[in-house]
Amino acid sequence: MRESQPAMLAAKDLLAHAMAPVYRVVNGLLVVTVFMVVGLWLSGNGTNAGAFDLARILVPDEARHIVWSNGFGMLEQYKANENVATASDTDIASVIYQKSAQHASGLTSVKQQTVALLMPSVAQMQVKSISHLADRIPASKLDPQALDSNLMGSIQNQRAVADFFEKKYNLDRNKIEEYVSNTILIAKEVNIDPVLLLAVISVESNFNPNTKSQAGAEGLMQVMTSVHREKYALYGGTQQAVKPEVNIRVGAYILKYLIATAGSLRNGLKYYVGAANAEDDGGYADKVLAERNRLIGLCQTKSMNRLTLNGKSLRS
Repeated sequence: MRESQPAMLAAKDLLAHAMAPVYRVVNGLLVVTVFMVVGLWLSGNGTNAGAFDLARILVPDEARHIVWSNGFGMLEQYKANENVATASDTDIASVIYQKSAQHASGLTSVKQQTVALLMPSVAQMQVKSISHLADRIPASKLDPQALDSNLMGSIQNQRAVADFFEKKYNLDRNKIEEYVSNTILIAKEVNIDPVLLLAVISVESNFNPNTKSQAGAEGLMQVMTSVHREKYALYGGTQQAVKPEVNIRVGAYILKYLIATAGSLRNGLKYYVGAANAEDDGGYADKVLAERNRLIGLCQTKSMNRLTLNGKSLRS
């Protein structure tokens, strides 16, 4: 046995020496495979282009969307706006908004959307969703003007709107960013245009959550607390009416319901202000639509500025 041990060790050394190139090839193939998978993940376009679109198999679409829209997309914004002061990367984040969806089979799944927010921390607030009520209103019954135009999907546009309201109402910067971010998040939840909600808040309360009318309307969206007690019951009672994250949710749902019921955005605003049976609404709808158009123009100007750099079109 003593004489056979050196022979066995020598055989093992010889085998290890002979297999070394094989190990190197296998390790190299593993490294190449990892890089290929990552490359295919980033390049997958979600068009069901056969087995090579591995992104659809390996990760959810939302994960790739975050990389493209909020990674490279934000990089392009920075390049196009070198002379504009921008926030640090920690101020810009995407959150996953989860929403239950009922299928015909009766099974409940989760629908996810990526939402870029000026103040991402508002997405961490534990507030019950009102989507189970809002989803009962078919989008087909809603005036197209009340649907999301995605203008507020841009961080730059959100910042421009926050700047506008901060100066207009002399508001605390953190508060206005909180209100704008909450409105955008809730608009996704209710499926309504966030620009419209921001215009209603501006006209109704000047972004003062403590505003209360003689008729009993409270909060940012001036919801009649006594009339909508059952909706506030979802959030613990009418004492929660002044909380922006609650008031905007209830107000957004009511506005969507009234627009669908009244048949148009203008009539829905007339109903919202309580002038359903009156000949006119005292100019309320005109005020809201004028403010909405002001915000749209502001966002469109910012969007156009992203397409030019030193007076030259970035697309040319």
